[in-house]
Amino acid sequence: MGEHTVITEISNEGIATVTLNRAAKHNAFDDAIIADLHSAFTAIAQRSDVRVMILASAGKSFSAGADLSWMKRMAEYDYGHNLEDAQQLASMLRALHMMPIPTIARVQGAAFGGAVGLVSCCDMAVATPRASFSLSEVQIGLIPATISPYVIAAIGDRFARRYFMTGERFSAEQALLSGLISELVDENELDQRVASLAKQILSNGPQAVRAAKDLVQCVSGEPISDALIADTCARIAHIRVSEEGQEGLGAFLEKRQPAWASTEN
Repeated sequence: MGEHTVITEISNEGIATVTLNRAAKHNAFDDAIIADLHSAFTAIAQRSDVRVMILASAGKSFSAGADLSWMKRMAEYDYGHNLEDAQQLASMLRALHMMPIPTIARVQGAAFGGAVGLVSCCDMAVATPRASFSLSEVQIGLIPATISPYVIAAIGDRFARRYFMTGERFSAEQALLSGLISELVDENELDQRVASLAKQILSNGPQAVRAAKDLVQCVSGEPISDALIADTCARIAHIRVSEEGQEGLGAFLEKRQPAWASTEN
């Protein structure tokens, strides 16, 4: 058996780390790796004991985007096969975007093309100054179509117009300004900062964290209507009377640690 190109590790604390493990190819992905990522994300989403997911990669690059050999195969596909190929990538991206637990992208190097989509699908991203980004599809006569809903949500229309159409490489500083990444840290602080974010999430109510993520997904972009207000009121009322909500409120009022904190380090 060859080396696994996607590795999933789950800690005792409930942190899942999914790692692109193709350093020699700059973690470029093809249809097989897309399928492996989709399987990994689906499996993690179904586990109640996993509370945070980190998306990482081995080597100097986060991901060079599409693998050259895969691109050569795609160039020979007809419309139907290209559509099927795009749907597989779109399904993987949606699985990452819809992950019910928080997701953190650990970006240590270059992230090009579809890799920008992976970063955009995560709830937060931490990068080093060595990271760089490019939506380079137009340089070869293509467009960043399947990743566009997630990238535009992350960086907004204005930045998307520029980088979709120029295909230029942009720095980690520009990525921070655009909102693509959440934080920019020195290379020797990357793992510590990602771990700190994961630890902060673990200190919160597990079901509240999931409900908070679902809240953002359901409220974002919606008009402030009577139906939306009714929904948000119902959400807070429901979680206040839940077992976890009662425990959290009780612990706060009694000035003690909540029950879920007793399982933390």
